[in-house]
Amino acid sequence: MPAVLNPSEFRDLVSGRKKGAVAACLRAGLRAAGFPYSWAMRLRNRRFDRGQAEIRQVGVPVICVGNLTLGGTGKTPMIEWLARHFRVQGVRVSIVSRGYGAQQGERNDEALELELALPDVPHLQNPNRVEAAEAAIEELDTQLILLDDGFQHRRLARDLDIVLLDATEPFGYEHVFPRGTLREPLAGLARAQVVVLSRADMLDATARKEIQDRVAQLAPNSVWCEVEHKPATLLDANGKEQPLANLPASSQAKRIAAFCGIGNPAGFRHTLETLGCDVIAWREFPDHHSYTREDVTALVDWASDADMVYCTRKDLVKLGVTHLGGVSLLAVSVQLSFLAGQETLEAALGRV
Repeated sequence: MPAVLNPSEFRDLVSGRKKGAVAACLRAGLRAAGFPYSWAMRLRNRRFDRGQAEIRQVGVPVICVGNLTLGGTGKTPMIEWLARHFRVQGVRVSIVSRGYGAQQGERNDEALELELALPDVPHLQNPNRVEAAEAAIEELDTQLILLDDGFQHRRLARDLDIVLLDATEPFGYEHVFPRGTLREPLAGLARAQVVVLSRADMLDATARKEIQDRVAQLAPNSVWCEVEHKPATLLDANGKEQPLANLPASSQAKRIAAFCGIGNPAGFRHTLETLGCDVIAWREFPDHHSYTREDVTALVDWASDADMVYCTRKDLVKLGVTHLGGVSLLAVSVQLSFLAGQETLEAALGRV
């Protein structure tokens, strides 16, 4: 993503919402820049499809949760839902991920967030995900691996591929990065056994059906699900939760400043809208942003006129503060809720 653009500005450009000759020239340049990447991804996938690149089996079921596009499709809530689904059945689950954005010897933001939500589920981060999976099995007696953000990681064999499409940009504006937000050409969706439309509540039934019909063409053997991310609680940095259902209406009417450093800020903005928040100030940071002392100082000044500051849970675990100046800082924690396909997905999970 061009460094001068925040996530929303980048999406305005590649979606075509930003008009004018300069924007058109920028899109043409980004499209040309994307050809080598697209070609490399096609070649890489072809090698795995033809058995020319090794795919490693690890001896226990592996369920992958991934996406076709960059950033926030809602993988973390899906990982949480899956982990709880199997833990209720007494299955020992471990999460394996690459650890993108982590500092040397530290865990990244997704790991910190999942540790907060799932303290009894180990999370191993290693760029060598085969090695991490084998360690989980040998050292932790893991019976099932959840591979987080691994759809493009072909080296670890999996028993089920779950791909999330975000309702705000399900097909990455039809182009691979940097011209669009696709991580690989759309043809790759054919590898998925389950396709989940996340934040489906943002679309009407007609729009959802159009996406479902296209998915049926791209991945004809896949199961279709629709989910929403429902705001569940407000959470502070000490782990104290306040159920949204218990909030007085006056709390929701307060002046809110909100910020996030996630892949798709539109999703968080939608969450705040469902709460009826009066957002008087809005700020975006890059995905996986590491907050500095200077950032905190700037946020204190920026939020000084607000009654409360909201962020995502992913941001809160990195900041670790309960207040910005004299203003309370709270994360809006969301939970996955199925609108369609839950029973079909559970049946697929039962066959793993």
